[in-house]
Amino acid sequence: MSTEPTTIHLPRRGRPPGKSGRDLLAVARELLCERGLGGTSMEAVAAAARISKQTLYAQYPSKSDLYTAVVEDWVEQGRTALAPSVEALVRAEDLRSGLDQWAKALQSGLLSAPVHRMRTLVAANATTHPKVAETYARTSWAANMALLADALATLAAGHRLRIVDPAIAADQLVWLILGAPLNQATILGTHRHGFNGDRLTRIRNEGIDTFLARYARTQPKHTRARAEG
Repeated sequence: MSTEPTTIHLPRRGRPPGKSGRDLLAVARELLCERGLGGTSMEAVAAAARISKQTLYAQYPSKSDLYTAVVEDWVEQGRTALAPSVEALVRAEDLRSGLDQWAKALQSGLLSAPVHRMRTLVAANATTHPKVAETYARTSWAANMALLADALATLAAGHRLRIVDPAIAADQLVWLILGAPLNQATILGTHRHGFNGDRLTRIRNEGIDTFLARYARTQPKHTRARAEG
């Protein structure tokens, strides 16, 4: 047995390490969403990230470069967020249940405060940074719409839906589920859009009923009963 004294390494005190990589972009994103592009300075980002201005400028030579990186990073993180629910929809034994689970994921994602804040930021700067806005729209919204259209085409090929143009059907389905609350959130802000959980559930149910009444191979029994009642 050793009789040498044990050395205890205590944690070093001092300034916490600065942010880098994706953590740095997350700090910048919070400031940009809170203050806007015009109200956010590189100095403020560097201070919030606990790094020097020189370190920040070495990575992002201008505020436009930083803003572009923030949006691209956000898109990369969220571009496949709806993929699991779309894949589950294709595999669902009960089509209506699969549509409902997908619709819940859609509402949860697009009406969330972080997504709403980023959409607002990108829209506010679309004129001065059109390529960033185009990237956001193409890689985020358009990619997820294409994913849904492919799923609907698969369901139609399996004789579960009767669809001629899957892209149009996907647009219709999304706006049946999302149109009213997203419009309110865009105008009033996410936390004041006035749609609680019960209201969102009703919108989902009615929207799915409408979609299936148009595209289902056979009209669901509960939809027929409602129409006959």
